[in-house]
Amino acid sequence: MTGRGIDPARRRVMAGRMPRRLVAIALAGLAAATLAAEPGPRPEPRPPSRASTQPMDDQGRFVNLDGTVPQSLGTVLKWSVVDRVAGRRRQSPARAAVPVVTPDPALIGAPPEPGQPARLTWLGHASWLVQLDGVSILIDPVLGDGLPGGIGRNAGPGLAASALPPIRAQLVSHSHYDHLDLPTLTAVGAPVIAGRRLEPLFRGSQLFCTELGWWEQARVGDVRITFVPAQHWSRRGLFDANQTLWGGFVIEGRSATLYHAGDTGWFDGFAEIGRRFPRIDAALLPIGAYDPEWFMGPQHMNPEQALAALQALGAGQLLAMHWGTFKLTDEPLDEPPQRLEAERVRLGLPASRVRVLAIGETIEVGRPRGDEARQPDAGSAPPAAP
Repeated sequence: MTGRGIDPARRRVMAGRMPRRLVAIALAGLAAATLAAEPGPRPEPRPPSRASTQPMDDQGRFVNLDGTVPQSLGTVLKWSVVDRVAGRRRQSPARAAVPVVTPDPALIGAPPEPGQPARLTWLGHASWLVQLDGVSILIDPVLGDGLPGGIGRNAGPGLAASALPPIRAQLVSHSHYDHLDLPTLTAVGAPVIAGRRLEPLFRGSQLFCTELGWWEQARVGDVRITFVPAQHWSRRGLFDANQTLWGGFVIEGRSATLYHAGDTGWFDGFAEIGRRFPRIDAALLPIGAYDPEWFMGPQHMNPEQALAALQALGAGQLLAMHWGTFKLTDEPLDEPPQRLEAERVRLGLPASRVRVLAIGETIEVGRPRGDEARQPDAGSAPPAAP
């Protein structure tokens, strides 16, 4: 290496040694699903009250609310290759001990009845089993041994797909492989609710998909699902950046309102989500995959930002996710909960309001009887756009 940069010949050698995370992107062209599954009962799409305007750039790609787009390939290479070779990347172990428990089959075998508290089981990373109002729903289920490109599991999953109770719907926040795992989705076989332009991907796996734009809704039984903005991006191949929509989910039942942020950096949209849904009982927020900040900050929150998001949302409780399962970034796998706890103490928040579950652990969330939110009837409109 010289003062002028990297010698072209060495650059070619380095490119041939790209880490497995980038190789995973190149594998996207081979990722068309070959497994087949019979679709289950279909969720009923709720049309928006008026034509939805989705932010896009002049090339028809989706953009964040603030107009930002994914990191350039050059920036990706700087972090993943150049900084690694130059020794500027933070070094941390590839594995760490994280708490794991085996879910109680009797507890999760059937969902709670309407009016009873919701039941949430963390399955690792951003994967959750959510049970309320007589239905069982999966969010971002990734239950295999690892991810494309040789990224193995550090721990979990909380359950194998074969051990799950009957699932009515699978919610997918965006197209990245650590959130959209076609082998798991097809093994479960339940209908999918996801962002715009993802339906063709699921059609190839014989999965029915309801596409939603931001603030649009669908129903699963008596449960209302709203797709909400997130600060992120999408990609499954080399040339499809931001061609499909990303987001989070608000899940409204009779006794609980839940928010799953998907994958997101900090953004002003948390306050707007809290304004539209003023009774969020639990916010499932990512706390990991943040180091280095200069590269990860626009797309992933750190633990301190997750607590700020909890307060901006006005949510009753934070349930931590997106840590300890896959080694995707530079911080130690077990660091995020430590930073979360230190910031909770600094802010003076009660321990009961900030929970870090073990993989496989189940928690009940809900308001007391008689304090249930009014359920919208079948003809009511989704929240009005500002």
